[in-house]
Amino acid sequence: MNNPLFLIVFPIFFFLLQVPATLVLLKRLSTARDRTAPLLPLDLSAESSAKQDPQVSIVIPTLNEIDRLPTCLEGLRDQAAKEIIVVDSRSQDGTPEYVQKLQKDFPIPLKLITDDPLPEGWVGRPWALHTGFLNSDPTSEWVLGIDADTLPQKGLVASFVNQASIDNFDIVSLSPKFILKTAGEQWLQPALLITLIFRFGATGDRTQFTEDRVMANGQCFLSKRAKLVELNGYELAKSSFCDDVTLARAAAQRGAKVGFLDGAALMQVRMYTSMAETWREWGRSLDLKDASTPSQTFADCLLLTAVQGLPILMLISLSIWQPASSILMNILFWLNAFLVFIRCLLVFGIRTSYTEVGFWFWLSPLADPVAVIRIWISALTKPKSWRGRTYT
Repeated sequence: MNNPLFLIVFPIFFFLLQVPATLVLLKRLSTARDRTAPLLPLDLSAESSAKQDPQVSIVIPTLNEIDRLPTCLEGLRDQAAKEIIVVDSRSQDGTPEYVQKLQKDFPIPLKLITDDPLPEGWVGRPWALHTGFLNSDPTSEWVLGIDADTLPQKGLVASFVNQASIDNFDIVSLSPKFILKTAGEQWLQPALLITLIFRFGATGDRTQFTEDRVMANGQCFLSKRAKLVELNGYELAKSSFCDDVTLARAAAQRGAKVGFLDGAALMQVRMYTSMAETWREWGRSLDLKDASTPSQTFADCLLLTAVQGLPILMLISLSIWQPASSILMNILFWLNAFLVFIRCLLVFGIRTSYTEVGFWFWLSPLADPVAVIRIWISALTKPKSWRGRTYT
């Protein structure tokens, strides 16, 4: 540790890595105060008016979702929609049979479609959504893709479509309010969520968006039907494991107006049931490499390493070993202390993205190195299985 060469190379390397990354991060976070306000349910009179002329086809892709679909459909019973299309990929757990039982008495026309075998080059989820789009009512103005693990709140569809119409969006999606129950989820999931904020800014912050950096969330993804016709449905995202972001960016690059709004008051989601499942399933697509160039993916991973993965480790290391004679070492110490401080503030900033939190949520900054490692692993590997399917 007292090697003179080490004392020179170590601080210079980390200084050159972390200082530019910190400046980028501060620029991204500085515009958060100007972001679009979170969406709220429409007042009762506006919602009633919207329901009189529903022009929305809702598509729900399913594969063995019997444990989650009932809650989703219950939340959609009183929404402003022309039809709900459940596209099932040959579930073996009773999902299609459950939908069939509901069809007769459901207040909105409820359709059940079994999609064709997966064509070569397609991933299952975009194929199911594409199938739903192709079978949707051609008179619908909007197509809304919703995942089975979502819990739609009252007025979701009416409020969402109303805001999309006001802003003249072609494609727009919502960030949800997350439901976390186990200690492991509350520790790891917020750290993974922060990786998105560090890379793309806060939800609703339009100043961050360029055509190749727009964000999206397929859990609640609204598109003008005419725009999907123009894009040939989900064809542009057929091989993507992050089809939502891939399609949104492809559409933006073709001139579509794309938005990403805070929908925490309109939608809740119970994505995964444990820390292991969160690591395995959500972490597998968070790198967004299918929607980015290799250089963008590498730059994002490097940024996360500098401002999220390293600060706690650096602060501990430099607290134990900090030569008073090294000015750069002292600069690095206070720089990383500053980054840890920002990260702790963000714990409070993302609190509203969760229904309830416990002790381990507040310790989630300690999971940051683990979260960044997960992003690197995902960026360097290709998924071999996804949502119950195996890919070669």
